[in-house]
Amino acid sequence: MTTFYPGPSKVYPQVATYLQDAMNDGILSQNHRSTAFMSMLQDCIYVFKQKQNIPDDYEVFFTSSATECWEIVSQSLVKNHSHHVFNGAFGEKWFEYASRLGKTTTSSKFAFQETLEENISSNADVWCFTQNETSNATQIKNSFIGKLHTKAIIAIDVTSSLGGIELDWKLGDIWLASVQKCLGLPAGMGIMICSPKAIKQAEAIGDSNFYNSLLFIRDNFNKFQTNYTPNILGIYLLMKVMQQVPNIQTINSHIKERAKDFYEFIDKETNLDLLITNNEVRSETVIAINGTVDEILVLKQKSKENNIILGNGYGTWKDTTFRIANFPAIEDWEFDKLKTLLIP
Repeated sequence: MTTFYPGPSKVYPQVATYLQDAMNDGILSQNHRSTAFMSMLQDCIYVFKQKQNIPDDYEVFFTSSATECWEIVSQSLVKNHSHHVFNGAFGEKWFEYASRLGKTTTSSKFAFQETLEENISSNADVWCFTQNETSNATQIKNSFIGKLHTKAIIAIDVTSSLGGIELDWKLGDIWLASVQKCLGLPAGMGIMICSPKAIKQAEAIGDSNFYNSLLFIRDNFNKFQTNYTPNILGIYLLMKVMQQVPNIQTINSHIKERAKDFYEFIDKETNLDLLITNNEVRSETVIAINGTVDEILVLKQKSKENNIILGNGYGTWKDTTFRIANFPAIEDWEFDKLKTLLIP
């Protein structure tokens, strides 16, 4: 069965071997204060930063999910006020979640077919963006983020793009994601990447009220330990996958080329329409395709009969779209097979 669902999505097939390796290595029976675990955590962070080209002075932490990272941002990195900029459901959920945590929150919503303008006005000390909006298959490009002129901390949700496209880390201060999409891993772990500026802000705020306060997490990670019993298997699998995959520059080139090819295929060789008509805002890792209710039902059934799972549409477009994950674990031959099913 091939799944194009945009998360949780296809797991790298090599993970089956890595699961057995984890059992054979005995790492799953080690406690998180042991030398074996600390060495493994150190190796994982090193190879993750190396393969994703993360600057040396940026720090990496593991959490339970991207949603937990949202919480940490509000608790430990927002002094008084966060401003959320979004065009879809997941960016809006981040805003709504932050609004319940006791800090001042404001928002700017822009149309999903429009290019985000850089003249954002807010006196918030943290600005929050969803770089790749999974619900409607749009993305904010590095070039836009680079035009922001603010002294605020910039927090960016990259859940549907981390590991799939190359990110310009110096343009943001907090990057958050989870592993079940472009990283090709089973769900159950979040990742938070922080700049020196973000760490400095966390130290100035001094939050230590919660088990997942960033300073508490950081104190432990500085010793290659965790403040909670961690997802040891998730960390081990991330390490093994990062050892396996090429550098993100190579992955980025392939993902962008395949997205371009598939967009052109839908436009020229099928009777379907692309949900996002503005090429400037189309996601390269999630593709949304429009059709009538009947067309979508027929295609989903046809795909299922051919051992292919299409991603459901989301929200308003639940019945009239399907979504395709263009994630690195999905192979080119699987896209070729999907194409044969979409040609009328």
